[in-house]
Amino acid sequence: MSVESRGGPARGGRPGRGRAHGDRERSGRERRPDAAARPSRDVAAAELRRLLEPAVAEAGFDLEDIDVRPAGRRRLVKVVVDADGGVGLDDIAVLSETASALLDGSDVMGASPYVLEVTSPGVDRPLTEPRHWRRAVGRLVVAPLTEGGQIEGRVVAADDETVEIEVAEPRRKKGAGAGGGGTSAGSKTTGPGVRRRRFGLGELGRGRVQVEFKAPPPGAAEESRSPAEPD
Repeated sequence: MSVESRGGPARGGRPGRGRAHGDRERSGRERRPDAAARPSRDVAAAELRRLLEPAVAEAGFDLEDIDVRPAGRRRLVKVVVDADGGVGLDDIAVLSETASALLDGSDVMGASPYVLEVTSPGVDRPLTEPRHWRRAVGRLVVAPLTEGGQIEGRVVAADDETVEIEVAEPRRKKGAGAGGGGTSAGSKTTGPGVRRRRFGLGELGRGRVQVEFKAPPPGAAEESRSPAEPD
């Protein structure tokens, strides 16, 4: 879902009429003499966050990220939102309308044209906040450990302080001798077992959700990917 603006807002103008589908054009207003033609990327992102975050929070969502980058003669303004229950297409449409109206009434983007895109996070979003880990319950993840090494497994529980991850144990031999060194003639290899490990958030680095090409095993927490998230 994107909304295209042909220029920054100014006094005395009227927004143009939009099309009836997702990519809707908006005409910008007349340029103001004192409006910055093109604020820097970092300045624009910070100003956009201050402008949009209260409205996104009021609608019941988290503003996860704002990215501003060149796109030909325009700039792409990408607004990433999320929520515990996921983000639906109807939610994206409403938030796009809200963000577009706020931008039309401000000078944040100066006089330069831009394309506004409101979306939900992809699977490549790093897991850095408690809410990210909570929303990753049921997903296979990998994360570095602050003490060294890394952990890979399925998130089974998470709260504001800890994350519980189900980790596969190494395969082992059946029929090992008492000393643990040898195996009997009839020994065989069993499948990997699993155990749960609990980590404090401070013990984990930036986690990543792993793409899976088969369904999670029985008993794994139900996946809750947003319907607006691209495949």
